[in-house]
Amino acid sequence: MEHHSHDIVIVGGGAAGLRAAIAAVELQPKMDVAVVSKVYPMRSHTVSAEGGMAAVTREYDSFDSHAYDTIKGSDFLADQDSVEFFVKEAPRESYQLEHWGCPFSRDPDGRISSRAFGGMSVKRTLFATDKIGFHLLHTLFQTSLKYENIHRYDEWFVTSLLVDKDRVEGVTAIEMRTGELVTILGKAVIIATGGCGRIFQFTTNGWIKTGDGMALAYRAGVPLKDMEMVQYHPTLLPNTGILITEAARGEGGHLLNKDGERFLKRYVPGKMELGPRDILSRAEMSEINAGRGFDGPYGSYVNLDLTHLGEITIEDKLPFVKELAEKYLGIDPAHEPIPVRPGQHYMMGGVHTDMHGFTGMPGLYAAGEVACVTMNGANRLGSNSLTECLVFGAAAGRAAAQYAMHENSPSFGNPVQGEAMVEEKRIFDQLLKNEQGEKVSSIRTEMQNQMEKNVGIYREENRLKEACRIVGELKTRLKNGIVEDKDHVYNTELVASLELDFMLDVAETIPYSALQRHESRGAHYRTDYTKRDDANFLKHSMAHKTTGPPRIDYSPVTITRWKPEERVY
Repeated sequence: MEHHSHDIVIVGGGAAGLRAAIAAVELQPKMDVAVVSKVYPMRSHTVSAEGGMAAVTREYDSFDSHAYDTIKGSDFLADQDSVEFFVKEAPRESYQLEHWGCPFSRDPDGRISSRAFGGMSVKRTLFATDKIGFHLLHTLFQTSLKYENIHRYDEWFVTSLLVDKDRVEGVTAIEMRTGELVTILGKAVIIATGGCGRIFQFTTNGWIKTGDGMALAYRAGVPLKDMEMVQYHPTLLPNTGILITEAARGEGGHLLNKDGERFLKRYVPGKMELGPRDILSRAEMSEINAGRGFDGPYGSYVNLDLTHLGEITIEDKLPFVKELAEKYLGIDPAHEPIPVRPGQHYMMGGVHTDMHGFTGMPGLYAAGEVACVTMNGANRLGSNSLTECLVFGAAAGRAAAQYAMHENSPSFGNPVQGEAMVEEKRIFDQLLKNEQGEKVSSIRTEMQNQMEKNVGIYREENRLKEACRIVGELKTRLKNGIVEDKDHVYNTELVASLELDFMLDVAETIPYSALQRHESRGAHYRTDYTKRDDANFLKHSMAHKTTGPPRIDYSPVTITRWKPEERVY
């Protein structure tokens, strides 16, 4: 078994991971940092973000306003100290990105343009037409290339964390090109692998978002926090699940039912199309369930109408929306409405961390969507997530660097060597050598259908119990799963099997956490408990791995200045 060693090992090459790497070497120029990514960094899912990134940059805005919008949007489940830290750091990170060369859209006076976004009280979402993720990731990637001591392991798949005496010592990873399992040791590890949307059948998430980092930390003993909080986005193309950015509504798009009515006047009259995503997604489903949606070959939908914006506005500010509509539907949005429906988009929950990415396990940090620093609570406001990757990616990079400066390098001896050998046996002597069993793809499809059916926008006790039971059965069935491709070189079927193993662990925490939250809050809507219950559930769920089902306990929400109130728009 080959071994590598670095000061810091970062798992994930998207916005949070690259920002963490840059922050670490900026703090300590001699820091040796490894970025281990299962895809080439520019293929990380950050590249798909469209709408923008939120930060206070205008005289009409304020930190308190951004914080309040975020906390209200979270249905008061956000930790307010984390939110206050975030809103104050956001402008600094935005300007830093600009100075590194991000080509933001600009106003005639030269300032970075800002647009309206759902749940925001003022225009504070900075944008680069409707391709901010592409430009942001390019900027971070090219900036990282300046540092010779940032070493990349592209197309390496991390399979486990190496832990000795409750302290992380590194990771095991498969080099996909050779198929060999390798150890990469580090004084500190930062997990930045993104979300787990591929647990669900209909999602905006790319195929790589399989909850790897969440499962890595969970298996190592770190709890997953607020996993019942799953965000649905209201505007996905019905046939593909491709996202039509919230920027389309920020620029003035209308949501219409089959009667041509702007139906949101019944649900969020003060915000209409700029209401928060959880409320808009439920509003769309209510219209569809009431028979006011359109019927199509891929299910029911409503219309997103941009025709009144005109060709110039669409070409100037929403060119990617136009491209997607033309390419995947054969529709010109300047002349025809776009059919849309809700679908899974983002995880508010994730690996438990503090404001600096620390998980509670010495040496282990997390940042980005994989982490739950609890600034998003029960519902994330659109355009906060990209800035979150920058703010908390930088914080985790600095914290890990400070920790690594005072630690000795781990050595490849027992028990770390023993753990690596156990992992090697699990993958190559058990999983890969199975000659008979069930196809991984069939188990994955059943999991996705089950999560979509029973742990979706609307939830109730019997369906959640059914999801808990079936996901548990699928975990058992996967033990007898078969990988038909026995080759080692670029064995994508083997990787898919390992990803599914991660997904099932993470998927199980969602219905178990949802089952025990007897209230409706943000994205978590129980038809059998339709009211928010601050007396009993103003607290974070914490899912702990056991030898059986996850154990759910709770931790308090941090309230600083904004007392919980009715969430009305």
